[in-house]
Amino acid sequence: MQLGPRAKPPVGVIFDCDMGNSADDALALAVLFGLDGLEECRVIAVSTSKPSLRSAALCEVIERFYAGTGGRPLPVGMALKGALPEDTPILSAVLDQRGGDGKPVYPRGIEKTVDTAIPEAVIRNAFTSQYDQNCVVVLTGPATNFRKMLDFPGVKELITAKVRTLVVMGGRYPSGGPEFNVKADIAAARKLFAEWPGEIIASGEELGEQLLFPASAIETKFGWAAHHPVVDAYRADGKMPYDAKTWDVTAVLQAVRPKAEYFKLSEPGRIEVLENGQTRFTPTPGGKHRYLILDAAKREAAVEAMVALASAKPVPRQRRFRPPVEEKKEAAKKDEQKKS
Repeated sequence: MQLGPRAKPPVGVIFDCDMGNSADDALALAVLFGLDGLEECRVIAVSTSKPSLRSAALCEVIERFYAGTGGRPLPVGMALKGALPEDTPILSAVLDQRGGDGKPVYPRGIEKTVDTAIPEAVIRNAFTSQYDQNCVVVLTGPATNFRKMLDFPGVKELITAKVRTLVVMGGRYPSGGPEFNVKADIAAARKLFAEWPGEIIASGEELGEQLLFPASAIETKFGWAAHHPVVDAYRADGKMPYDAKTWDVTAVLQAVRPKAEYFKLSEPGRIEVLENGQTRFTPTPGGKHRYLILDAAKREAAVEAMVALASAKPVPRQRRFRPPVEEKKEAAKKDEQKKS
């Protein structure tokens, strides 16, 4: 159901990742919450294709960190099967950290499978609650969860109505690979690029390799927090000081700030995933696929934006836009209070 004549709320963002495999997933989610704090978007769904409770738990830890006082983390969708289920140094560095009292530095509510949600349902259900064309999707891991979601009856019509664009971190362009995310679930990637009904913008491996998140920012910009899960994840992913590749962060920036034009866009075309996981872009008039290209003139601005957003202090969440049903309930409650 569409809301009334009010202005649309900020665009809703669905974020599907493989949290824990590299630091840029954590950086990307931090940037996303930085944008949410500025009311440039609303994070409406988070899921992981890594079949690991600890991957889902790290997503939740970051959500809790940015929810601020009085905020609640979103349910986290988690694939039950998929690539790379093993633990990683990133997950251990954050989730196993204990304070002087022996308690976890980062509280979490995900301990068992029942504490997570079915990812394909989380994604589909997030579509339904959005204004038409007021949702964007960011995929920064294998397309495992989307393979199942695309089989839901009526979901392609729902995507067409609700989603502006899907930004995928995956592949190499105009041709190359096989890249990590695509290779991890080739069948899912092939299905995604072949069947997604709307626009897809791909952020290729080559773009994230050319834009680096500076280690100096980790040491100087996050000092306001005694403990920061994204900082701990970053430090666990490599020997400091190192500058991290920004594969996933580029996808978030493009999804939420397309008008900033941090990157150039290719001509329209079609992206095909070959049987071995390689990606191939074919220019096609009226094609629904494009890929991002580094803009040397915007390199510094893009990195500055990444740093500023990732290191931003959490902004306590408030109910900024309420569904009409809840508004009516609130109004009825106030009327009852007046009568009594």
